[in-house]
Amino acid sequence: MRGRREPVVHYGRFTSRDVELVLLLGAVLICGYGYAETTLSTGGSLSAALLGRVAVLGILPLLCHGAVRRFARHADPLILPVATLLSGLGIVLIHRLDIAYKARYGAAAATSGQLMWCAIAAVGLSAVVIALKDHRRLQRYPYLAITLGLVLLMAPAFYPGDVYGAKRWIFIGPLSFQPGEFVKIVIVVFFAGYLTMRRDALALAGRRFMGLYLPRGRQLGPIAAVWILSLLVLIFERDLGTSLIFFGIFVIMLYIASERTSWVVFGVAMFAVGAFVVGSFEPHVHGRVVAWLHPMDIYLPPAQRPAGLVSDQAAQALFSFGSGGILGSGLGQGHPELIGFAGRSDFILTTVGEELGLVGVTLVLLLYAVLAERGLRTAITVTDPFGKLLAAGLATSLVLQVFVVTGGVTGLIPLTGKALPFLAQGGSAMVANWLLVALLIKVSDTARRPAPQPATDLSAAETQIVRP
Repeated sequence: MRGRREPVVHYGRFTSRDVELVLLLGAVLICGYGYAETTLSTGGSLSAALLGRVAVLGILPLLCHGAVRRFARHADPLILPVATLLSGLGIVLIHRLDIAYKARYGAAAATSGQLMWCAIAAVGLSAVVIALKDHRRLQRYPYLAITLGLVLLMAPAFYPGDVYGAKRWIFIGPLSFQPGEFVKIVIVVFFAGYLTMRRDALALAGRRFMGLYLPRGRQLGPIAAVWILSLLVLIFERDLGTSLIFFGIFVIMLYIASERTSWVVFGVAMFAVGAFVVGSFEPHVHGRVVAWLHPMDIYLPPAQRPAGLVSDQAAQALFSFGSGGILGSGLGQGHPELIGFAGRSDFILTTVGEELGLVGVTLVLLLYAVLAERGLRTAITVTDPFGKLLAAGLATSLVLQVFVVTGGVTGLIPLTGKALPFLAQGGSAMVANWLLVALLIKVSDTARRPAPQPATDLSAAETQIVRP
């Protein structure tokens, strides 16, 4: 698909960066109000830390805005404000959960740590925007990207011990991080470079069967290799979310590059077969499937429960959404701490559902939809094939992660244990998602940059030779 250049948008006397600044200030005001409302509704008075934390929430976006204004001045003006609003809402929700967890369990607060990771993420975004002069430079290193991605993807399997039943973390002394959060970006860079080189071969059709053109035999190798790798992640790391996102990104980007529906059909069929086999025999994955199929059976006597059902989180999540209704109970008026330890990460959306209601959940999902739409719009308008696949892949990875998390906590699909982008607690996820935003900003800067004006011919008066 050929790209079309984004028309230059005029806002009167204001530029896109001015609009971005106004939206950023609006996002900071919304988050500051939410933080103050949470503090007042739970404690009756404003805390001394309120002003400082709101100031940090305001300074970090301005730091990013300064880098974008100087080094990506044609970038989409909505990407940074939407990411800022989502991250700020995450701080508000984590602060609200800190209050509830301290009162019920005596747990330590996590808001300050999350603010620190937000600061690191803001510095990371600014560094990428400044250092990466042109996103097409990433196309030079596809095999370096896949090597790094595979090392990060498989590394947790070699660390002893599980965390909540899955192996997602790498531990270095007292520090830990989830490499899977960064793998999705590295893998997108590789797939964009690889499919740009191979798209003509992948678009070739083979035999026709039941209305679909079967892929040619030699072209099945890449999808088979990625399928096997995703199953290895599912088996050895018991990480259903990362496996689904990894394979889903590849299939969707493959369809975008080749425009062959058969790739999607074969990809979905292969993953469904693999997930069914692994889910039937791997105890941890099987337990998630059982909790998805029978969430309320946890309240039966132990002898009557299905084998593998050990957690009430899925049931408590449904109770939270149900008690929230349309408008919710109000910030600080619910009981999100009943979810347990995962309320700040996997199940943070249930806090939105209980205290802000269906309206709040809808607005949060719309913010994700806006961010994904700007990424896909960038993919349409950018002219180089690598940029198209890169922007589309980044938007796809965001959509897939939101889907697997939201689907898991609402009972649409089994729980995956992934963190909701920008909202949930987690340093690895926060930094990785802001690096994703940085790449989208750089690609959109190229896509929206005005085309150079052709040199005008000299007028006849200018070319006329004056005779003495």
